[in-house]
Formats: sequence, structure tokens, C-alpha cells
Amino acid sequence: MAYDIIFFDLDGTLIDPNLGITKGVQHALDKFGISESIENLKHFVGPPLHKSFHKYYGFPEKQALQAVEYYREYYIPIGMYEGTKYNGITELLTRLKNANKKVSIVTSKPNFLAKEIIRFHKMDSFFEEIKGCLPDLSNADKTTLIKEMLETRSEEKNSVVMIGDREFDIIGAKENGIDSIGVLYGYGSREEIINAAPTHVVQSVEELENYLV
Repeated sequence: MAYDIIFFDLDGTLIDPNLGITKGVQHALDKFGISESIENLKHFVGPPLHKSFHKYYGFPEKQALQAVEYYREYYIPIGMYEGTKYNGITELLTRLKNANKKVSIVTSKPNFLAKEIIRFHKMDSFFEEIKGCLPDLSNADKTTLIKEMLETRSEEKNSVVMIGDREFDIIGAKENGIDSIGVLYGYGSREEIINAAPTHVVQSVEELENYLV
């Protein structure tokens, strides 16, 4: 299947953000008197942060949103710049651009942060649109974000694909009636991706490039 419109997740798909995110979460938990090693916080990469604070530490909504504010105390000045591009991503995006594919980002990260990260990594020119959530995280669910992206486009859904490393990307695509590609080089386990049943699964950036172009 040749896809003309490609939606990429950001964290765990284009960028390896592990250090900045886990150190930000560690900083937030410390504010609540919770000591945790960053090695135990990798599951925070991908899902909306406030939901993860609730899921893993039982924070009620108000406390979870406060934890996100503490997280940003570290992440905005330091953490967002600690991520690294996955090897081969620039080459992949260059080939997609040369093939006249319409490429965008759909991420549960707030829009202002996503745009700054893309600018920092000098990837601005590759994307038609960067769709992140609102600062208050009210629309951070991937299903909602993908729906909002599709509402601005007139193309047939069978020409659109969502690419991501977590089940939320796959589920969001399914609930909006588009195909998905699960990548196994990010932060979702093989079991998580396979159980979500994406349209396709790839092991590496190189395999993804060969599939898309």
C-alpha cells in the first residue's frame, strides 16, 4: 500500500526522548517525596503524562496535573533538548519529501513543546503540520488528536497512515478508520504492539523507510 499522507508520532518514533522525560518525571515525583530511579520510569515515554502519574502512582486528577507542572520545571529548560534523533530518521524524511509525501506529526506532547523540539533538531522543513495537544492536556488522547488532523483534510482515509511505537498510536488510528504501522525500535514492547494489531509492523527505521518509499 502506497500512503500519500503520513502521520508520525514524535517520542519513541522520530526522537529518543528517554533521558529528558525520565529525569523530568523523577524531578516531579521528588516534589511529592517519592524517590525513583530514572531506569524505572521509561513507561512514561509516550502516553499523556497526567494519565501515567494517575496509573502508576495513583495521583488524582488535580495532583496529576500539578505533577505535570513540576515535570515541566525540568523538561522545558533542559529535558526537551536531551533527546536524540534515531539513526536514519533524517534520511527517511528526506526521501519522503523527495517523493512528495505529505508528512505531519501527531503527538500527545503539547504543541509548543513539539514545535520547539522539531526546530531544535532542524527538522522543520519536513513537516506540513505539527499537531500536539493543548497545554492543559485536555485533548492529549491520540484518538482525539488524529480525529482533529483528519477533519482538516479532504483526502481518502485509505491514503493515510499513522506511525508510532505505542499501542495508543495504533488504537487511535483504528478508531479513526486509518491504517497504522507499529515500530519496534521505540518504547512499546513487541507484545504491546502486536496485541494492538497494527496494519503493519517494522523492526527498524531502515525497514520503515523501505516500506514507505
